[in-house]
Amino acid sequence: MQAFKQLYNDFKPENYNIFLDINRETKRFEGKVTVIGQAMTNSLAFHQKGLSIQSVLVNEKAVAFTIDEPAETVNFSIAELGKTKVTFTYSAALTDNMTGIYPSYYEVDGEKKQLVGTQFETHFARQAFPSIDEPAAKATFDLSVKFDEKAGESIISNMPEIANDNGVHTFDTSVKMSSYLLAFVLGDLQSKLGKTKTGTQVGVFSTKAHKLAALDFPLDIAIRVIEFYEDYFKVPYPLPHSWHIGLPDFSAGAMENWGAITYREVALLADPDNSTLESRQYVALVIAHELAHQWFGDLVTMQWWDDLWLNESFANMMEYVAVDSIEPDWHIWEQFSIAEAPMALNRDAIDGVQSVHVAVNHPDEINTLFDGAIVYAKGARLMVMLRKWLGDEAFSAGLSMYFETHQYGNTVGADLWHALSTTSGRDVSAFMTSWIDQPGYPVLSVSVEGDELVLRQQQFFTGQGSDQNRLWQIPLNSNWVGLPDVMSEAEVRIPGFAELSDQNGGLPLLFNAQNAAHYLVNYSEDLAHKVMSNLSTYDAVTKVQLIQSALKLAEGGLSEYADLVSLLANCRNESSKVVNTAISQALNALKIFIDEASESEIEFKSFVDQLFNTQYKRLGWDKIPGESFNDEQLRVLPISWEVYAEDADALAKASEIFEAHNSDIHTIPADIRQVVLKNQIVKKESDALIKQYIDAYAKTTDQTFQRELNVALSSTKNMATVAYIIKQYHNTDLVKPQDLRFWFSSLISRSFSQDAAFNWLVQNWDWVQEKLGGDMASGDFIKIIGNTFDTQDKLVAFTAFTDRFKDEPAFKRIVEMAKTQITSKIALLEAQKDKVQQAIAKVI
Repeated sequence: MQAFKQLYNDFKPENYNIFLDINRETKRFEGKVTVIGQAMTNSLAFHQKGLSIQSVLVNEKAVAFTIDEPAETVNFSIAELGKTKVTFTYSAALTDNMTGIYPSYYEVDGEKKQLVGTQFETHFARQAFPSIDEPAAKATFDLSVKFDEKAGESIISNMPEIANDNGVHTFDTSVKMSSYLLAFVLGDLQSKLGKTKTGTQVGVFSTKAHKLAALDFPLDIAIRVIEFYEDYFKVPYPLPHSWHIGLPDFSAGAMENWGAITYREVALLADPDNSTLESRQYVALVIAHELAHQWFGDLVTMQWWDDLWLNESFANMMEYVAVDSIEPDWHIWEQFSIAEAPMALNRDAIDGVQSVHVAVNHPDEINTLFDGAIVYAKGARLMVMLRKWLGDEAFSAGLSMYFETHQYGNTVGADLWHALSTTSGRDVSAFMTSWIDQPGYPVLSVSVEGDELVLRQQQFFTGQGSDQNRLWQIPLNSNWVGLPDVMSEAEVRIPGFAELSDQNGGLPLLFNAQNAAHYLVNYSEDLAHKVMSNLSTYDAVTKVQLIQSALKLAEGGLSEYADLVSLLANCRNESSKVVNTAISQALNALKIFIDEASESEIEFKSFVDQLFNTQYKRLGWDKIPGESFNDEQLRVLPISWEVYAEDADALAKASEIFEAHNSDIHTIPADIRQVVLKNQIVKKESDALIKQYIDAYAKTTDQTFQRELNVALSSTKNMATVAYIIKQYHNTDLVKPQDLRFWFSSLISRSFSQDAAFNWLVQNWDWVQEKLGGDMASGDFIKIIGNTFDTQDKLVAFTAFTDRFKDEPAFKRIVEMAKTQITSKIALLEAQKDKVQQAIAKVI
C-alpha cells in the first residue's frame, strides 16, 4: 500500500475558476481550471484521476509536469513561493460508475434520455478537475459550464446562474467550501419552487418522467425544515437558494452538496396518489438529514475524514429532531428506536468493528468509514444520548456557538465538545471520548446482593470477542431517584436497596430510559421478573427496548432464547406500530433456527398467528377514515405475518386484491402492495406472471414499486426463475447499478437461491467493482453475505472468494467482520437451535 500525504500542507487554494465543456454524445468533456492560492513549497502536487492533462501553467508560464496514477496526482515544480496561479488544460471521459461527472439514464414516453450530474464525495472531485481534493482545502469556486444543450434544457449548481453567454452558463462565486461539495446537474428538468420566511428560495427538481405533483411534499418539507434549523441553530441559512435534485442513477441515498443537494429519486419524490406514510416519512428524514449538513458539514467541515462522524452522526440525529418538530403527530422518535437502535446494536457487537472515530491511513480507506450502522446509526444514538444528558437548551446553545466560531472553517471533535461544555458547564469531552474512540458498547448487569444494588459493566459481544477491559461513561437514565447520574467504573455498589425501593414506590427498576443511550441492560432473575410483570404498563419505546435487549442478550449467550420467546408471547395484543415492528425484528432473527417445510416451521407459523391475529382482525386490509397514523402504518405488519402464517382469510384477500388490480398492479394500495405481489409469486407463479412483473419494473419510474417487485420476484421457488433474474443483473437498462445490491440481497437472503446468487458474485466481482467504481456501496455485498451465511461450507466458500482482496484497505475490516459473523452464527445454531424450537412449542 503506497504511502500518501495530505497536499493541503504544500498548497492552500483560495479560488478555483473552472470551465467545463461537456458532450453527452461522446461521453467526454474538456476542461480548464485556474487555481489561485498560496504555495508553501517548490515541489507541488494536485489531485487528479483519469484526466488527460495537456498543459500546466504557473503564473501564465508553461511548466513540465508528470502524472502519478497510483497517487492520483499531477506533479510539477515552481520557482517562487507565496501567491501562485496554476492553470490546467485537460480532457476526460464521463464516468459510468456514479462518481465524478456522470450520466444518469431514464426514459420518458419510450424515449431514452439522460441527465448529467456529479458526485464528488468523498474524493472524486479530482475526476472532474485538478484540485487539492481534501476537506481542509476550502476555497471559493467560479464555475462555468457549456454542454450539448437542447431546447428546454437547463443547468443548476450550488450558486445562482448569473450569465448565459452563447450557451456558456456561469454561476455566481461560491462561498468558501471544500471541493467535495461542488455540484451541478444538467438536462431536461422540471421543478417546483417556494421561499422560506426569511427569503431563501427553495426548489425541488426531477426529470419529467415523474408527476409534477410528486415534488410538492418534498418542497413543503424542505421549506419548513430550513426554517426550523435557522431557529434552532440561531444561524441563518448561508446561501441564496436550496436546490433538491432527484437523479435517476445515484448510489447513495443523498449528498449534501452545498445549496444543490442530490438524491436518489426514492429518497426525494412522493407520489401524492399512492404512497405510504412510511415512505413519506423516509423522504422527510432524508431531506432533514441533508439540510442539517448545510450547517454541520458544509458551513463547518471536518478537518480530515477521520472525523466523518462529526458530519454524519450529527445529521442523523438532527433529522429526527427536525421532523419531530414539524410533524409531532408522527411520533418519529419512536421510529428511531426501531430503525437506528437495532442497526447499531447488531453491528457494534461484532468483534473487530470500527469505532465511530477511526484513523484514515490511505485514501482507499475513506469509503470504508461510511459504515451506516456505526457512523450514522451508532453515532446518532450517541448524539441523542449527549443531547439528553445536557438538555436541549444547552445543546442548542452549544451548536450555535460552534457554528458562529467555526463558520467557513474546519474542525475536529474536540471543537464541538468545547462549545457544548461552555454552554452546559459539563465536561463533555470526558463523557463522550469513551464512546467515540472505542469500538463496541457495554452491557450493564444489574443485581441485588444482600441489601446492595450492584451494577457492573463489560463489553458486549455476539460470538467470540476479545475483552479489552474497556469502560464507558454510562448515563444510567434510571426511573428511580437516588441513583448516580453516570457510571464510569467497572462495578458500583449502592447500599440500602430496600429503602431505595420504598422511596420509589416499589416501581420496577429500569435503566436507559427512552432507549436514549447505547448499551444493553441485563437484569438479574428477580429484578427481571418484576420488570416483566409490569410489561403492560410501559410506554412503547420501553417495550421496544426490552424486546431488543432480550434478543441481543440471547444472541450473546447472556440469557436464554426462551426468555425472548416468553416476552414475545406476552405481546399478543400490542397495538403500537413500533412495538409490533420490534416483535417482527425478533421473529426474523428467530427464523434462522427454523427449517423450511418442517414441523418447527408449522409451530413457528402458529406462534406468529397468535401474535398478530388480533391486530389483523382489528385493522383489516382497508384504510379506515379518521384512523391514527399508528394504525395506518401498523396495518401492513399483521397482514404480512398472517399471509406468512398462511391464514386462510389473509391468503384469500391477497389473491382477491391482486386480481382486482391485475390490469395495473402499480395501483394496488401502496401500503399492502408488496405483500400482495409477493404472495402471488409464492402461490401462483407462472412464466406470464414473471414477465408481468419484469415489464412493470422496466416501465415504472417509482423506485419504491421497483423494490417491491424485486422482493416479490426473488421469492420464487423455481430455479429457472432464479437463473433468469440473475441473468438480468447485467442488463443495466433494467437493473441499474445503483440497485444491484438490493437485487443481490433479495436472492442471497433465501436458502433456496443463496448458492446461485453467491456464485454469480464470485464470477462477476470485477464487473461489480467496475460498475460501482470507488463508491462506498461496493462493500455492501460483503456485509450482506456476512449477515446471511451460517454454515461451515459457506464460510469456507466465502473465505476462498475473499482471499484475493481481503487485505485491500477498502475491504480488510468488513471481510474479517463478515467471517466473525458467519462463525458466530454457526456456533449459535449448534448451541441454540433445539432450545429455540422447544421454547416456541411450549407457548403455542
